Parts: sequence; C-alpha cells; structure tokens
Amino acid sequence: MPYTTEEGGRLNNFAVEPKVYQATPPTQAEKRNYVIMGALALVLVSALIFVAFSVSSVS
Repeated sequence: MPYTTEEGGRLNNFAVEPKVYQATPPTQAEKRNYVIMGALALVLVSALIFVAFSVSSVS
C-alpha cells in the first residue's frame, strides 16, 4: 500500500486509484438491445400493474 511520511513521522495511507479510461459510445447493436430491454421492462411493469389491479378489491 502506498504511503507517505509527513513531518513528525506520521504516515498517510492513500488508496490505489484505478486507471482512467475514456468511455466509448454504444454501437448500433447495443442501442438496439437497450431499446428491446426497455420495451420488455415496460411490458413487465404494465403486466404487474394489471395483475395488481385485477386481484385487488378496488374495482
């Protein structure tokens, strides 16, 4: 673990910093997959809300 010694003999520990990298924009295939997953999530949430209303006594 990297550390430095200050005046008076005190030690300071520093966390190891990860390497910084530049993010790459999503490809067309990744964008398509995001749209498909979003649509499936919307269908799932809509189905859950429909089931919750259909089994509840609030009609």
